Amino acid sequence: MKKWLLAASVLSCAVAVIIASASSFRHGREQTAATNEKEDIQVRLNDTLTNQMSEIPELHDMDINIEEFLKRWEIRGASLAIMRNDSLVYAKGYGWADAEDSIRMKPGNILRMASVSKLITAAGIMKMKEDGLLSLQDTVFGPRGILNDSTFTKAVRDKRIFRITIEHLLRHQGGFSTGHGDPMFSSQDMIRQFHLDGAPDSRTLVRCELTRWLGFAPGTSQQYSNFGFLLLSLVIEKLSCQTYEDYIQENILRPAGCLDMHIAKNYYEERYPNEVKYYMQAGSEPCEEYNLSGRMVERCYGGSNITGLSGAGAWVGSPAELCRFVAAIDGKPEVRDVIDTASVAEMTEYFDPETFSLGWNDTKPDGEWTRTGTLSGTSALVKCYPDGECWIMITNTGTYRGPHFSKYVSTLFRNCREAYSKYLPDYNLFGS
Repeated sequence: MKKWLLAASVLSCAVAVIIASASSFRHGREQTAATNEKEDIQVRLNDTLTNQMSEIPELHDMDINIEEFLKRWEIRGASLAIMRNDSLVYAKGYGWADAEDSIRMKPGNILRMASVSKLITAAGIMKMKEDGLLSLQDTVFGPRGILNDSTFTKAVRDKRIFRITIEHLLRHQGGFSTGHGDPMFSSQDMIRQFHLDGAPDSRTLVRCELTRWLGFAPGTSQQYSNFGFLLLSLVIEKLSCQTYEDYIQENILRPAGCLDMHIAKNYYEERYPNEVKYYMQAGSEPCEEYNLSGRMVERCYGGSNITGLSGAGAWVGSPAELCRFVAAIDGKPEVRDVIDTASVAEMTEYFDPETFSLGWNDTKPDGEWTRTGTLSGTSALVKCYPDGECWIMITNTGTYRGPHFSKYVSTLFRNCREAYSKYLPDYNLFGS
């Protein structure tokens, strides 16, 4: 990135803070009232959807197939949404959102979407590129990098880190390996190794990780990296002068019509009002709490710092709203996109079977796009097909297959599409 652009960004952040501080008292009440009025006018898609809207006699057998699939894999609940040419044609919950409280899954329930969050982060990066805030070839660390903080620069041992670019992070080519474990899921080990007082926040985690050696030179190979997408989250914060969540909500999600997506919390007691309960697979044992409190916890509630995943895997949302997000980044004309056609093309460009697309796991030349996500207690799959259909399912229960479970969901989608796509309705549950 050119020095003047980064300097201008930092200066604008400082000016913004000064102006906000000076005017917050004078305008606070007026701004709050205006914001509340605006939010009152907007209607969340999740508040409008019911299971009854997708009770279609011709699709009764599909419902049975899905319920049998969930029973076979001992999954408490799942939510499915289907979009055709940017119209939401099906949205339904199956099983339990919270079995202990006898709450059935509904299409308006929100769930952890795990690494599907990376698709949202990638869209945010492309938006910043369009706005001239960054280039995909900008370096991330070092005096000329975006994250040029001295605490980061001084921590670096492997000088190859200074060659990492934004595109390297998007394509999992930054050189970060999991030889010491995935830093996003090994807080306990990091506390012990680096003698920390508690679980590391994002900046502390980055500083610690930068003292390690890369697994390969940036751009020469690839290894899936959750840590790389945490760095992209920090890039967004640095250049926007906002929290990652605020920037994404204001510039990507709300313009896309997604009003009920949030950064996840770690514990059941902290869940959002319409969020599901998560369940571990049968036989799962309690584990150390991520902050080394001494407590033993369910892995899905305190085993990892889910909130700390940020843009790597922390978003919660409904499959229906996820469909709306996909409609806003797919280049189709029916729903206005939040990124331009050049960015859509760049995100979905196909190179070879081994190269990650930008945000997507895989984009095939025929137009099939895939994004998966897995955490303890949840699994998510987004499948866009060349014929214009997009199928999204999120579960609230883990399986012993872990990230490989998405292959079985993909097979379920294929079988259901072959048998039932012709019965999907023509109406649009998005309402517009």
